[in-house]
Amino acid sequence: MNVIEDWYTNKYDEWSRLDRHKIEFEITKRYMDTYIPDAPLDILDIGGGPGRYSLYLAEKGHRVTLLDLSQHHIDIAKEKSCELGIPLVDYVKGDALELEAFPSEKYDVILLMGPLYHLTKEEDRRKAIEGAMRLLKKGGILITSFISRYAPMLDTFSYLEFDENEEEVKGLLHYLEDGYNEDGNGFTTAYFIGIEEAQSIMADYDLKQLVFAGVENILSCKEREIYALSKKDYDKCIELGYALSQDKNILGCSLHFLYIGQKSS
Repeated sequence: MNVIEDWYTNKYDEWSRLDRHKIEFEITKRYMDTYIPDAPLDILDIGGGPGRYSLYLAEKGHRVTLLDLSQHHIDIAKEKSCELGIPLVDYVKGDALELEAFPSEKYDVILLMGPLYHLTKEEDRRKAIEGAMRLLKKGGILITSFISRYAPMLDTFSYLEFDENEEEVKGLLHYLEDGYNEDGNGFTTAYFIGIEEAQSIMADYDLKQLVFAGVENILSCKEREIYALSKKDYDKCIELGYALSQDKNILGCSLHFLYIGQKSS
């Protein structure tokens, strides 16, 4: 966890990531708008980084608490909250595996959209999901995100940047075998998951699946070109991407998978 916190504190600007990857941000927000009921609701954003989604939902009138491993992210969230005039209920430095201080069944909606990227052991991924489930009200909405096992290859094709190492292709293909990324290998410690595995782990909980989407799908390798389009044509691309995001035939084209489920009432 210290390695991951150091990555987001000293090596990576998570706040601006969703400016660079607007497709992910736009399509995820559209799903939130569709499946999160009208405000005001109590929302907990577990591992929400510097609070891009927290602030988006708070601006809509929800009562949002942000929890993140990185104090740097918490500080940024407070700063941006003041700049934008969008207060959150609380800003908590904490761990997705240590949620005992939060009361059971308090929240209408829980976001678990970062921790499952970095928990490399299945038992820890399950512990994070179980912790979120304990805090979620009956009938509440759980939103989780995963990094696709295909993401390293898609990212490479997006920029067409290959190094001189002849073993690089084997290095990319190894993600299909174990999904493990070691800190310093282009990213920090992470777990990239397959489609069936992501669906299977969520099916083990008391949730009705509402959405399993490949967020970027066919748009993933054309981000730079799409951002150069006129607003009218950009909006067409987002509309097309959203319409295709649950097509099971192209889920593997996405860098990220989005799951939305409703806890039994």
